[in-house]
Amino acid sequence: MDMTITEKILAKSAGKSQVTPGEIINANIDIALTHDVLCGPTAEEFWQLGIEKVWDPEKIVVTPDHFVPAKDIASAKLYQTMEKFVKQQGIRNYYPLGRHGICHVMLSQERFAKPGIVIVGTDSHTCTSGAMGAFAAGIGTTDMAGVFATGKCWFRVPESIKFVLSGNLRESVYAKDVILHILSEIGVDGALYKAMEFTGPIINGLIMDERFVLCNMAIEAGAKNGIINPDKRTQSYLRGHVVEQQQQLTSDVKADYNEEFSIDVSELEPSVAVPCLPSNVKTVREVQSIAIDQAVIGSCTGGRLSDLRIAAQVLKNKCVHSYTRLIVIPATQKIYSQALQEGLLQIFMEAGAVISTPTCGPCLGGHMGILGENEVAITTTNRNFKGRMGHESSKIYLASAATVAASAVKGEIIDPRDLV
Repeated sequence: MDMTITEKILAKSAGKSQVTPGEIINANIDIALTHDVLCGPTAEEFWQLGIEKVWDPEKIVVTPDHFVPAKDIASAKLYQTMEKFVKQQGIRNYYPLGRHGICHVMLSQERFAKPGIVIVGTDSHTCTSGAMGAFAAGIGTTDMAGVFATGKCWFRVPESIKFVLSGNLRESVYAKDVILHILSEIGVDGALYKAMEFTGPIINGLIMDERFVLCNMAIEAGAKNGIINPDKRTQSYLRGHVVEQQQQLTSDVKADYNEEFSIDVSELEPSVAVPCLPSNVKTVREVQSIAIDQAVIGSCTGGRLSDLRIAAQVLKNKCVHSYTRLIVIPATQKIYSQALQEGLLQIFMEAGAVISTPTCGPCLGGHMGILGENEVAITTTNRNFKGRMGHESSKIYLASAATVAASAVKGEIIDPRDLV
């Protein structure tokens, strides 16, 4: 039977020769991910099970990333519970403050995400790791407590949707613009509990950082997972890390898909998602001249090194508008260090930006950049729901690092190609 990559991975993890969409399976988990906000609540549920030790402390990855450093007493308590659990269970793959980073970026950076494995995390954007050819999905604290205890998790095998991307990307058009276009086409429920598989000539040419953006925002269409078949670029990214031959799983040519979309990206323009859904997409030129109070370059969809390099190219020898705040947040400590070595942080500082320690903070309206009443922000983050970044009257526009950086200079939303 021909299968998609998602079906092959789930079949292998369940010890089956094949699976079909809709089938309920019990999968063996390869990596379990959690962070400061939900590690504590998951640990509490695990302890209530009366089990002394987790199934495999080597397969659990923990890092603080939402409230970094702890912003109040409540978040400090979350840290305490997280560290208690880590120490008690002997979790070696713990990345504390100072070695931390946004968890979805850490998984690939530290080479936990690999082709052919099953990854679960207590965060909906765990699907980011699908760019490595893994099945990666977010789960709740109760399910994760069960994973901690047994190393297994049940899934309904999702149907798959194939997105074949072809053509050539224009200047200042990036993966963020591509996924926003896809969301505008299918809507925020267009892939509900389905696997979004990205393929085609464009994918072959995308660096891994850009592939991560596509898979990350699959969840914004309601998908169970986003995934890309592993190739030579995937293996190059792993840089010598051993990947077992049986894990080199790819979709069969004759695999059955629920839907297929063929998208020529050649006509795409720099785009923004306007309030209050990621699927409300317009070209930047359709909405330019909207004044902004804050610009954010960071998060799991905009804080990687390639994003910082792009932003620095735009900001070099320029100044952030006097009535606009620019917050730059490298996604991990390693990225922060590399950006420092390359002089990117100096460019940001000279432009008038504030540079934060790695954190998800402003993305969820939690820390390091909350919006006030009626304020407007343009950001590289992945959600623009009402009140997402602060006051419920604030407005959020989602865009690429290039568009956000250019808008910070202008003080209003602007196409990066129009910045003089």
